[in-house]
Amino acid sequence: MPMVATDRRRLLRQAASAAMATQLPRWAWCQQRLRHNPFGLGVASGEPLAEGVVLWTRLLPENLADAGAPWAGPLTVRWEIADDAQFRRIVQRGTATALPELAHSVHVEVRGLQPARWYHYRFMLDNVASATGRTRTAPAPDTLEQRLRLVYASCQRWENGFYAAWRHACADQPDLVLFLGDYIYENPTPKDQSGLARVHGLHLPRRLADYRERYALYKSDPDLQAAHACAPWVVTWDDHEVQNDYAGSHGLGDAAEWLLLRTAAWQAFYEHMPLRAAALEPSAFQGLQIYRRLAWGRLARLHVLDTRQYRDLQACRVPGSRSAGAVRPATCPELAAPQRSFLGRQQEDWLQAGLEQDAHMQSTRWSVLAQQTLLSPRHYPSGQQSADSWDGYPAARERLLSRLAERPPRNTVVLGGDIHQNYVCNVMAPPNDGAARILASEFCGTSISSRAGTTQDKADAIRRSNPHVLLARSEERGYGLCDITPTQWTTQLRAIRDPLDAGSDAYTLARFVVQDGHPGPQPA
Repeated sequence: MPMVATDRRRLLRQAASAAMATQLPRWAWCQQRLRHNPFGLGVASGEPLAEGVVLWTRLLPENLADAGAPWAGPLTVRWEIADDAQFRRIVQRGTATALPELAHSVHVEVRGLQPARWYHYRFMLDNVASATGRTRTAPAPDTLEQRLRLVYASCQRWENGFYAAWRHACADQPDLVLFLGDYIYENPTPKDQSGLARVHGLHLPRRLADYRERYALYKSDPDLQAAHACAPWVVTWDDHEVQNDYAGSHGLGDAAEWLLLRTAAWQAFYEHMPLRAAALEPSAFQGLQIYRRLAWGRLARLHVLDTRQYRDLQACRVPGSRSAGAVRPATCPELAAPQRSFLGRQQEDWLQAGLEQDAHMQSTRWSVLAQQTLLSPRHYPSGQQSADSWDGYPAARERLLSRLAERPPRNTVVLGGDIHQNYVCNVMAPPNDGAARILASEFCGTSISSRAGTTQDKADAIRRSNPHVLLARSEERGYGLCDITPTQWTTQLRAIRDPLDAGSDAYTLARFVVQDGHPGPQPA
Protein backbone atom coordinates (compact mmCIF):
# COMPACT_ATOMS: atom_id res chain seq x y z
CA MET A 1 0.00 0.00 0.00
CA PRO A 2 1.26 3.52 -0.72
CA MET A 3 2.33 5.61 2.26
CA VAL A 4 -0.27 8.38 2.81
CA ALA A 5 0.85 11.96 3.44
CA THR A 6 0.07 11.88 7.17
CA ASP A 7 2.12 8.70 7.59
CA ARG A 8 5.03 10.25 5.72
CA ARG A 9 4.96 13.34 7.92
CA ARG A 10 4.80 11.21 11.07
CA LEU A 11 7.73 9.08 9.95
CA LEU A 12 9.71 12.20 9.06
CA ARG A 13 9.14 13.62 12.55
CA GLN A 14 10.09 10.31 14.14
CA ALA A 15 13.28 10.01 12.08
CA ALA A 16 14.34 13.56 12.93
CA SER A 17 13.67 12.96 16.61
CA ALA A 18 15.50 9.64 16.60
CA ALA A 19 18.57 11.28 15.02
CA MET A 20 18.97 13.76 17.87
CA ALA A 21 21.84 13.03 20.25
CA THR A 22 19.81 12.99 23.47
CA GLN A 23 19.77 11.51 26.93
CA LEU A 24 16.90 9.20 27.87
CA PRO A 25 16.07 7.69 31.27
CA ARG A 26 17.52 4.29 32.18
CA TRP A 27 14.07 2.68 32.24
CA ALA A 28 13.81 3.28 28.48
CA TRP A 29 16.73 0.93 27.76
CA CYS A 30 16.20 -2.58 26.49
CA GLN A 31 15.40 -4.71 29.54
CA GLN A 32 15.74 -8.14 28.03
CA ARG A 33 19.20 -9.73 28.11
CA LEU A 34 20.17 -10.59 24.57
CA ARG A 35 21.35 -14.00 23.44
CA HIS A 36 22.79 -12.76 20.13
CA ASN A 37 24.77 -9.87 18.68
CA PRO A 38 22.24 -7.36 17.30
CA PHE A 39 25.05 -5.37 15.65
CA GLY A 40 25.71 -7.98 12.96
CA LEU A 41 25.74 -5.36 10.19
CA GLY A 42 28.52 -3.37 11.83
CA VAL A 43 28.76 0.36 12.44
CA ALA A 44 29.41 3.37 10.24
CA SER A 45 29.84 7.13 10.34
CA GLY A 46 29.41 9.81 7.73
CA GLU A 47 28.62 13.38 6.71
CA PRO A 48 31.55 14.91 8.63
CA LEU A 49 31.26 18.55 9.63
CA ALA A 50 33.76 20.61 11.59
CA GLU A 51 31.73 20.08 14.75
CA GLY A 52 30.06 16.71 14.26
CA VAL A 53 29.32 13.50 12.38
CA VAL A 54 26.51 10.99 11.87
CA LEU A 55 26.88 7.64 13.66
CA TRP A 56 24.99 4.65 12.18
CA THR A 57 24.07 1.10 13.01
CA ARG A 58 21.10 -1.20 12.52
CA LEU A 59 19.81 -3.72 15.03
CA LEU A 60 19.14 -7.23 13.77
CA PRO A 61 16.81 -9.79 15.35
CA GLU A 62 18.12 -13.10 16.64
CA ASN A 63 16.86 -14.94 13.57
CA LEU A 64 18.77 -13.47 10.64
CA ALA A 65 16.12 -14.87 8.32
CA ASP A 66 13.95 -12.02 9.65
CA ALA A 67 16.42 -9.34 8.51
CA GLY A 68 13.88 -8.02 6.03
CA ALA A 69 11.11 -7.85 8.65
CA PRO A 70 12.74 -6.95 12.00
CA TRP A 71 11.23 -7.37 15.46
CA ALA A 72 8.36 -5.15 16.56
CA GLY A 73 8.53 -2.12 18.81
CA PRO A 74 11.09 0.67 19.25
CA LEU A 75 14.39 -0.02 21.02
CA THR A 76 16.68 2.38 22.83
CA VAL A 77 20.38 2.11 22.10
CA ARG A 78 23.22 3.65 24.06
CA TRP A 79 26.12 5.25 22.22
CA GLU A 80 29.50 6.63 23.21
CA ILE A 81 32.14 8.68 21.41
CA ALA A 82 35.64 8.94 22.85
CA ASP A 83 39.15 10.20 22.21
CA ASP A 84 40.59 6.71 22.57
CA ALA A 85 39.73 3.19 21.41
CA GLN A 86 39.52 1.95 25.03
CA PHE A 87 36.83 4.57 25.86
CA ARG A 88 38.73 5.85 28.88
CA ARG A 89 38.26 9.47 27.71
CA ILE A 90 34.61 9.62 26.69
CA VAL A 91 33.70 12.90 25.02
CA GLN A 92 29.94 12.37 24.66
CA ARG A 93 27.45 9.64 25.40
CA GLY A 94 23.72 9.33 24.97
CA THR A 95 20.83 7.22 23.77
CA ALA A 96 19.00 6.91 20.48
CA THR A 97 15.72 5.34 19.44
CA ALA A 98 15.71 2.56 16.85
CA LEU A 99 12.31 2.58 15.15
CA PRO A 100 10.71 -0.51 13.61
CA GLU A 101 9.39 1.71 10.80
CA LEU A 102 13.04 2.31 9.85
CA ALA A 103 14.17 -1.31 10.29
CA HIS A 104 15.64 -0.43 13.71
CA SER A 105 18.35 1.61 12.03
CA VAL A 106 20.05 4.29 14.12
CA HIS A 107 21.25 7.66 12.84
CA VAL A 108 22.81 9.73 15.64
CA GLU A 109 23.75 13.28 14.65
CA VAL A 110 26.52 14.17 17.09
CA ARG A 111 27.38 17.85 17.56
CA GLY A 112 29.82 19.73 19.75
CA LEU A 113 32.99 17.91 18.64
CA GLN A 114 36.35 19.51 17.89
CA PRO A 115 37.33 20.14 14.24
CA ALA A 116 39.93 18.00 12.45
CA ARG A 117 39.94 15.35 15.17
CA TRP A 118 39.77 11.56 15.14
CA TYR A 119 37.28 9.90 17.50
CA HIS A 120 36.18 6.37 18.39
CA TYR A 121 32.53 5.35 18.84
CA ARG A 122 30.37 2.35 19.71
CA PHE A 123 26.79 1.35 20.41
CA MET A 124 25.35 -0.79 23.21
CA LEU A 125 22.07 -2.66 23.55
CA ASP A 126 21.49 -4.27 26.92
CA ASN A 127 24.54 -6.49 27.58
CA VAL A 128 26.01 -6.36 24.06
CA ALA A 129 28.41 -3.79 22.61
CA SER A 130 29.01 -3.19 18.92
CA ALA A 131 32.35 -3.18 17.19
CA THR A 132 34.30 0.05 17.66
CA GLY A 133 34.28 2.52 14.80
CA ARG A 134 36.73 5.29 14.03
CA THR A 135 35.63 8.63 12.61
CA ARG A 136 36.85 12.17 12.25
CA THR A 137 35.51 15.66 11.89
CA ALA A 138 36.24 18.03 9.04
CA PRO A 139 38.63 20.96 9.52
CA ALA A 140 37.28 24.35 10.58
CA PRO A 141 35.83 26.28 7.62
CA ASP A 142 38.62 28.89 7.53
CA THR A 143 41.46 26.33 7.82
CA LEU A 144 43.70 25.40 4.90
CA GLU A 145 44.32 21.79 5.87
CA GLN A 146 47.64 20.45 4.61
CA ARG A 147 46.37 17.00 3.63
CA LEU A 148 43.27 15.00 2.81
CA ARG A 149 43.49 11.31 1.96
CA LEU A 150 40.34 10.25 0.13
CA VAL A 151 39.19 6.87 -1.19
CA TYR A 152 36.59 6.83 -3.97
CA ALA A 153 34.81 3.62 -4.99
CA SER A 154 31.62 2.22 -6.53
CA CYS A 155 29.87 -0.88 -7.87
CA GLN A 156 30.20 -3.91 -5.59
CA ARG A 157 28.04 -6.72 -6.93
CA TRP A 158 28.12 -9.54 -4.38
CA GLU A 159 28.49 -12.48 -6.72
CA ASN A 160 31.20 -11.02 -8.97
CA GLY A 161 33.94 -10.83 -6.38
CA PHE A 162 35.01 -10.69 -2.78
CA TYR A 163 35.61 -7.36 -1.09
CA ALA A 164 39.39 -7.55 -0.73
CA ALA A 165 39.48 -4.03 -2.18
CA TRP A 166 37.81 -2.71 0.97
CA ARG A 167 40.40 -4.40 3.18
CA HIS A 168 43.18 -2.64 1.31
CA ALA A 169 41.30 0.66 1.21
CA CYS A 170 41.00 0.52 4.99
CA ALA A 171 44.72 -0.30 5.32
CA ASP A 172 45.46 2.88 3.32
CA GLN A 173 44.07 4.84 6.30
CA PRO A 174 41.84 7.34 4.47
CA ASP A 175 40.43 10.44 6.13
CA LEU A 176 37.26 10.08 4.07
CA VAL A 177 35.58 7.45 1.87
CA LEU A 178 33.47 8.62 -1.05
CA PHE A 179 31.05 6.00 -2.38
CA LEU A 180 29.66 6.85 -5.81
CA GLY A 181 26.82 4.41 -6.31
CA ASP A 182 25.66 0.82 -6.84
CA TYR A 183 26.15 -0.19 -3.21
CA ILE A 184 23.83 -3.15 -3.82
CA TYR A 185 22.65 -4.90 -6.97
CA GLU A 186 19.01 -5.84 -7.21
CA ASN A 187 19.68 -8.82 -9.49
CA PRO A 188 19.21 -12.44 -8.40
CA THR A 189 22.21 -14.73 -8.70
CA PRO A 190 22.72 -15.63 -12.40
CA LYS A 191 21.65 -19.11 -13.46
CA ASP A 192 25.11 -19.66 -14.89
CA GLN A 193 27.21 -19.58 -11.72
CA SER A 194 30.55 -20.35 -13.34
CA GLY A 195 33.25 -17.87 -12.45
CA LEU A 196 31.33 -16.36 -9.53
CA ALA A 197 32.98 -15.67 -6.19
CA ARG A 198 29.82 -16.45 -4.19
CA VAL A 199 26.07 -16.77 -4.62
CA HIS A 200 22.91 -15.84 -2.76
CA GLY A 201 19.30 -16.99 -2.83
CA LEU A 202 17.54 -13.59 -2.87
CA HIS A 203 15.00 -12.90 -5.58
CA LEU A 204 14.41 -9.67 -7.50
CA PRO A 205 13.08 -7.14 -4.95
CA ARG A 206 9.35 -6.49 -4.95
CA ARG A 207 8.91 -4.74 -1.60
CA LEU A 208 10.74 -2.97 1.21
CA ALA A 209 11.60 -6.19 3.08
CA ASP A 210 13.42 -7.49 -0.03
CA TYR A 211 15.67 -4.42 -0.21
CA ARG A 212 16.37 -4.67 3.52
CA GLU A 213 17.46 -8.28 3.06
CA ARG A 214 19.75 -7.24 0.20
CA TYR A 215 21.49 -4.59 2.32
CA ALA A 216 21.79 -7.05 5.21
CA LEU A 217 23.51 -9.51 2.87
CA TYR A 218 26.02 -6.98 1.57
CA LYS A 219 26.70 -5.49 4.99
CA SER A 220 27.42 -8.92 6.42
CA ASP A 221 30.77 -8.88 4.62
CA PRO A 222 33.59 -8.33 7.18
CA ASP A 223 35.82 -6.32 4.82
CA LEU A 224 32.99 -3.92 3.97
CA GLN A 225 32.19 -3.58 7.68
CA ALA A 226 35.83 -2.80 8.43
CA ALA A 227 35.92 -0.12 5.73
CA HIS A 228 32.84 1.53 7.20
CA ALA A 229 34.38 1.43 10.66
CA CYS A 230 37.75 2.90 9.70
CA ALA A 231 36.69 6.36 8.45
CA PRO A 232 33.62 8.52 7.76
CA TRP A 233 31.79 7.95 4.48
CA VAL A 234 30.00 10.29 2.09
CA VAL A 235 27.58 8.34 -0.10
CA THR A 236 25.48 8.84 -3.17
CA TRP A 237 23.53 6.34 -5.26
CA ASP A 238 23.20 5.19 -8.84
CA ASP A 239 20.66 2.85 -10.46
CA HIS A 240 21.13 -0.60 -8.91
CA GLU A 241 20.04 0.61 -5.48
CA VAL A 242 16.61 0.58 -7.15
CA GLN A 243 16.58 -0.92 -10.66
CA ASN A 244 19.03 -1.08 -13.55
CA ASP A 245 18.97 2.03 -15.76
CA TYR A 246 15.99 3.66 -14.07
CA ALA A 247 15.58 7.35 -14.87
CA GLY A 248 13.73 9.63 -12.46
CA SER A 249 10.13 8.47 -12.33
CA HIS A 250 10.63 5.94 -15.15
CA GLY A 251 11.25 2.23 -14.58
CA LEU A 252 10.14 -1.11 -15.93
CA GLY A 253 6.54 -2.23 -16.09
CA ASP A 254 3.41 -0.64 -14.63
CA ALA A 255 4.07 2.97 -13.61
CA ALA A 256 2.15 2.83 -10.30
CA GLU A 257 3.84 -0.39 -9.17
CA TRP A 258 7.22 0.95 -10.22
CA LEU A 259 6.83 4.12 -8.12
CA LEU A 260 5.98 2.02 -5.05
CA LEU A 261 9.07 -0.10 -5.68
CA ARG A 262 11.23 3.03 -6.00
CA THR A 263 9.85 4.40 -2.72
CA ALA A 264 10.72 1.15 -0.95
CA ALA A 265 14.25 1.14 -2.39
CA TRP A 266 14.89 4.74 -1.38
CA GLN A 267 13.71 4.06 2.16
CA ALA A 268 16.04 1.06 2.43
CA PHE A 269 18.93 3.21 1.20
CA TYR A 270 18.34 5.74 3.96
CA GLU A 271 17.98 3.00 6.56
CA HIS A 272 21.40 1.55 5.74
CA MET A 273 23.53 4.66 5.13
CA PRO A 274 25.05 7.19 7.58
CA LEU A 275 22.85 10.03 6.30
CA ARG A 276 21.31 12.93 8.19
CA ALA A 277 17.57 12.96 8.80
CA ALA A 278 17.46 16.15 6.71
CA ALA A 279 17.89 13.91 3.66
CA LEU A 280 14.25 12.88 4.20
CA GLU A 281 12.85 16.37 3.92
CA PRO A 282 10.35 17.33 2.82
CA SER A 283 8.64 14.21 1.54
CA ALA A 284 9.86 11.14 3.48
CA PHE A 285 10.86 8.63 0.79
CA GLN A 286 8.94 10.23 -2.04
CA GLY A 287 12.40 11.65 -2.71
CA LEU A 288 15.68 11.89 -0.81
CA GLN A 289 17.86 14.99 -0.71
CA ILE A 290 21.07 13.31 -1.86
CA TYR A 291 22.81 16.16 -3.66
CA ARG A 292 24.69 18.31 -1.16
CA ARG A 293 27.97 20.05 -0.41
CA LEU A 294 30.62 19.16 2.16
CA ALA A 295 33.71 21.26 2.85
CA TRP A 296 37.11 20.07 4.07
CA GLY A 297 38.10 23.47 5.36
CA ARG A 298 39.49 25.54 2.51
CA LEU A 299 41.37 22.60 1.02
CA ALA A 300 38.44 20.96 -0.80
CA ARG A 301 34.71 21.32 -1.32
CA LEU A 302 32.72 18.31 -2.46
CA HIS A 303 29.68 18.89 -4.67
CA VAL A 304 27.95 15.51 -4.30
CA LEU A 305 25.53 14.94 -7.18
CA ASP A 306 22.45 12.81 -7.84
CA THR A 307 22.27 11.75 -11.48
CA ARG A 308 19.27 9.40 -11.09
CA GLN A 309 16.39 11.00 -9.24
CA TYR A 310 15.78 14.01 -11.49
CA ARG A 311 17.06 13.01 -14.94
CA ASP A 312 14.95 12.83 -18.06
CA LEU A 313 14.20 9.46 -19.64
CA GLN A 314 17.01 8.08 -21.79
CA ALA A 315 16.76 9.21 -25.41
CA CYS A 316 14.58 7.03 -27.66
CA ARG A 317 13.54 4.78 -24.76
CA VAL A 318 9.88 3.75 -24.66
CA PRO A 319 8.41 4.42 -21.17
CA GLY A 320 8.03 1.18 -19.22
CA SER A 321 10.58 -0.68 -21.35
CA ARG A 322 14.31 -1.26 -20.94
CA SER A 323 16.93 1.28 -21.98
CA ALA A 324 18.66 0.58 -25.28
CA GLY A 325 22.03 1.17 -23.61
CA ALA A 326 23.47 2.87 -26.69
CA VAL A 327 21.93 4.72 -29.63
CA ARG A 328 23.04 6.16 -32.96
CA PRO A 329 22.74 9.96 -33.01
CA ALA A 330 21.68 9.93 -36.66
CA THR A 331 18.61 7.80 -35.89
CA CYS A 332 17.80 9.30 -32.47
CA PRO A 333 17.34 13.09 -32.83
CA GLU A 334 15.90 13.23 -29.30
CA LEU A 335 19.45 12.68 -28.00
CA ALA A 336 20.44 16.26 -28.87
CA ALA A 337 17.26 17.96 -27.58
CA PRO A 338 18.46 21.07 -25.70
CA GLN A 339 15.95 20.82 -22.86
CA ARG A 340 16.99 17.33 -21.71
CA SER A 341 18.68 17.24 -18.31
CA PHE A 342 20.88 14.71 -16.52
CA LEU A 343 20.61 16.39 -13.12
CA GLY A 344 17.25 18.15 -13.35
CA ARG A 345 17.18 21.91 -13.78
CA GLN A 346 16.98 22.67 -10.06
CA GLN A 347 20.12 20.64 -9.33
CA GLU A 348 21.83 22.15 -12.38
CA ASP A 349 21.20 25.64 -10.98
CA TRP A 350 22.35 24.53 -7.52
CA LEU A 351 25.60 23.15 -8.96
CA GLN A 352 26.20 26.25 -11.05
CA ALA A 353 25.71 28.47 -7.99
CA GLY A 354 28.18 26.40 -5.97
CA LEU A 355 30.85 26.40 -8.67
CA GLU A 356 30.41 30.14 -9.21
CA GLN A 357 30.88 30.63 -5.49
CA ASP A 358 34.09 28.60 -5.64
CA ALA A 359 35.25 30.67 -8.62
CA HIS A 360 34.41 33.97 -6.94
CA MET A 361 36.02 33.20 -3.60
CA GLN A 362 39.08 31.34 -4.95
CA SER A 363 39.74 30.32 -1.34
CA THR A 364 38.82 26.70 -1.99
CA ARG A 365 41.82 24.96 -3.55
CA TRP A 366 40.00 21.95 -5.01
CA SER A 367 36.38 21.90 -6.21
CA VAL A 368 35.32 18.25 -6.47
CA LEU A 369 32.36 16.99 -8.51
CA ALA A 370 31.46 13.68 -6.87
CA GLN A 371 29.03 11.99 -9.26
CA GLN A 372 28.14 8.62 -10.66
CA THR A 373 29.68 8.12 -14.08
CA LEU A 374 32.06 9.45 -16.76
CA LEU A 375 31.62 13.13 -17.60
CA SER A 376 34.03 13.22 -20.56
CA PRO A 377 32.74 12.05 -23.96
CA ARG A 378 33.46 8.55 -25.23
CA HIS A 379 33.19 8.44 -29.00
CA TYR A 380 32.85 4.77 -29.92
CA PRO A 381 34.48 3.59 -33.18
CA SER A 382 31.09 2.03 -34.03
CA GLY A 383 29.46 5.46 -34.09
CA GLN A 384 27.07 4.56 -31.28
CA GLN A 385 26.70 6.72 -28.19
CA SER A 386 25.91 5.69 -24.62
CA ALA A 387 22.35 6.56 -23.64
CA ASP A 388 22.60 6.16 -19.86
CA SER A 389 25.69 8.30 -19.05
CA TRP A 390 26.53 11.97 -19.67
CA ASP A 391 26.98 10.97 -23.33
CA GLY A 392 23.23 10.41 -23.44
CA TYR A 393 22.57 13.99 -22.29
CA PRO A 394 24.99 16.07 -24.42
CA ALA A 395 23.13 19.37 -24.02
CA ALA A 396 23.22 19.06 -20.24
CA ARG A 397 26.96 18.33 -20.33
CA GLU A 398 27.57 21.32 -22.60
CA ARG A 399 25.69 23.60 -20.19
CA LEU A 400 27.89 22.40 -17.31
CA LEU A 401 31.14 22.71 -19.25
CA SER A 402 30.21 26.14 -20.62
CA ARG A 403 29.68 27.41 -17.10
CA LEU A 404 32.98 25.92 -16.01
CA ALA A 405 34.67 27.65 -18.95
CA GLU A 406 33.09 31.02 -18.16
CA ARG A 407 33.79 31.07 -14.40
CA PRO A 408 36.32 28.36 -13.55
CA PRO A 409 37.06 27.52 -9.91
CA ARG A 410 40.71 27.47 -8.92
CA ASN A 411 40.97 23.71 -9.55
CA THR A 412 38.18 21.32 -10.57
CA VAL A 413 38.42 17.55 -10.26
CA VAL A 414 35.63 15.17 -11.37
CA LEU A 415 35.27 11.78 -9.68
CA GLY A 416 32.96 9.06 -11.03
CA GLY A 417 32.19 5.36 -11.23
CA ASP A 418 29.43 3.20 -12.81
CA ILE A 419 31.30 1.97 -15.90
CA HIS A 420 33.44 -0.69 -14.10
CA GLN A 421 36.56 0.66 -15.81
CA ASN A 422 39.35 3.07 -14.90
CA TYR A 423 39.36 6.23 -16.99
CA VAL A 424 41.65 9.25 -16.56
CA CYS A 425 40.74 12.23 -18.74
CA ASN A 426 41.36 15.85 -19.54
CA VAL A 427 37.96 17.53 -19.25
CA MET A 428 37.90 19.78 -22.29
CA ALA A 429 36.01 22.99 -22.94
CA PRO A 430 32.90 22.47 -25.12
CA PRO A 431 33.16 22.99 -28.89
CA ASN A 432 31.41 26.38 -28.68
CA ASP A 433 34.25 27.68 -26.49
CA GLY A 434 36.40 28.20 -29.55
CA ALA A 435 39.59 26.81 -28.00
CA ALA A 436 40.75 23.30 -27.20
CA ARG A 437 41.59 23.99 -23.57
CA ILE A 438 41.54 21.81 -20.49
CA LEU A 439 39.01 22.83 -17.86
CA ALA A 440 39.34 20.08 -15.26
CA SER A 441 40.78 16.69 -14.40
CA GLU A 442 38.68 13.52 -14.32
CA PHE A 443 39.19 10.19 -12.55
CA CYS A 444 36.43 7.67 -13.20
CA GLY A 445 37.01 4.58 -11.09
CA THR A 446 36.58 0.92 -11.76
CA SER A 447 34.36 -1.30 -9.61
CA ILE A 448 35.02 -2.88 -6.24
CA SER A 449 33.87 -6.22 -7.69
CA SER A 450 31.38 -5.81 -10.57
CA ARG A 451 32.47 -7.15 -13.96
CA ALA A 452 33.41 -4.73 -16.71
CA GLY A 453 31.31 -6.25 -19.51
CA THR A 454 33.86 -5.22 -22.11
CA THR A 455 37.39 -6.05 -23.22
CA GLN A 456 40.68 -4.22 -23.04
CA ASP A 457 40.86 -4.19 -26.83
CA LYS A 458 37.65 -2.16 -26.94
CA ALA A 459 38.92 0.18 -24.21
CA ASP A 460 42.12 0.68 -26.21
CA ALA A 461 40.10 1.51 -29.32
CA ILE A 462 38.11 4.12 -27.38
CA ARG A 463 41.31 5.69 -26.12
CA ARG A 464 42.70 5.93 -29.62
CA SER A 465 39.50 7.64 -30.80
CA ASN A 466 39.40 10.11 -27.89
CA PRO A 467 42.59 12.15 -27.43
CA HIS A 468 41.36 13.61 -24.13
CA VAL A 469 41.36 10.08 -22.63
CA LEU A 470 44.76 9.51 -21.01
CA LEU A 471 44.05 6.03 -19.60
CA ALA A 472 41.33 3.45 -20.19
CA ARG A 473 41.53 0.10 -18.40
CA SER A 474 38.77 -2.51 -18.20
CA GLU A 475 40.42 -5.55 -16.62
CA GLU A 476 41.06 -4.43 -13.04
CA ARG A 477 38.80 -4.20 -10.02
CA GLY A 478 39.68 -1.84 -7.18
CA TYR A 479 39.34 1.77 -6.02
CA GLY A 480 40.97 5.19 -6.26
CA LEU A 481 43.22 6.66 -3.57
CA CYS A 482 43.71 10.44 -3.61
CA ASP A 483 46.25 12.42 -1.59
CA ILE A 484 45.27 16.08 -1.70
CA THR A 485 47.43 18.99 -0.55
CA PRO A 486 47.19 22.75 -1.22
CA THR A 487 49.68 22.44 -4.09
CA GLN A 488 49.01 18.99 -5.59
CA TRP A 489 46.40 16.28 -6.13
CA THR A 490 47.77 12.74 -6.51
CA THR A 491 45.54 9.82 -7.55
CA GLN A 492 46.63 6.20 -7.34
CA LEU A 493 44.52 3.64 -9.19
CA ARG A 494 44.58 0.72 -6.78
CA ALA A 495 43.87 -2.73 -8.26
CA ILE A 496 43.15 -6.17 -6.83
CA ARG A 497 45.11 -9.05 -8.36
CA ASP A 498 42.26 -11.56 -8.10
CA PRO A 499 38.71 -10.50 -7.15
CA LEU A 500 37.77 -14.18 -6.76
CA ASP A 501 40.29 -14.50 -3.92
CA ALA A 502 39.10 -13.04 -0.61
CA GLY A 503 42.73 -12.71 0.50
CA SER A 504 44.03 -11.12 -2.70
CA ASP A 505 46.77 -8.53 -2.51
CA ALA A 506 46.62 -5.11 -4.18
CA TYR A 507 48.95 -2.99 -6.28
CA THR A 508 49.06 0.46 -7.86
CA LEU A 509 48.06 0.25 -11.52
CA ALA A 510 48.90 3.88 -12.30
CA ARG A 511 49.55 7.20 -10.58
CA PHE A 512 48.60 10.68 -11.82
CA VAL A 513 49.28 14.16 -10.46
CA VAL A 514 47.39 17.43 -10.89
CA GLN A 515 49.25 20.61 -9.94
CA ASP A 516 47.51 23.58 -8.37
CA GLY A 517 46.52 26.01 -11.12
CA HIS A 518 47.31 23.59 -13.96
CA PRO A 519 44.26 21.49 -14.99
CA GLY A 520 44.85 18.07 -16.46
CA PRO A 521 46.32 14.90 -14.92
CA GLN A 522 49.96 14.08 -15.57
CA PRO A 523 51.42 10.54 -15.23
CA ALA A 524 53.67 10.25 -12.17
